Amino acid sequence: MAGGIEIRKAHFPGRAPVEAYGNGGFRFADMSHRGSILCLPSGIYGWQPQANVPDSKDLARILQEAATIEILFIGTGTVMRSPAPQIMQILQAHNIAAEIMTTGAAARSLNILLSEGRAVAAALYAVE
Repeated sequence: MAGGIEIRKAHFPGRAPVEAYGNGGFRFADMSHRGSILCLPSGIYGWQPQANVPDSKDLARILQEAATIEILFIGTGTVMRSPAPQIMQILQAHNIAAEIMTTGAAARSLNILLSEGRAVAAALYAVE
């Protein structure tokens, strides 16, 4: 597109710790994103989950990278909410151990395991 601004889906092509969260978004890699995010081995993506806990549609991108993920932290906002049992079964069938916690705890846990070079990912719901 010559001379104009091209709008792309939110994506940071690398692994980075979450520097901050709140006000409806996240900071990472000296950038910010408003809304929820997926932190995957292939990068950090803007994410628009359908509800306050992930459903099977929300797992699609995660499952595409299942072979490179051992642990998935699911940060469900300021309140811990458990996904439906079938969601946990889908993740288990793909050899992904899922840990459900608040977004803050999930971001901190992600950062620790990233610093250790572990095969970790996170689905983080934005909080105000």
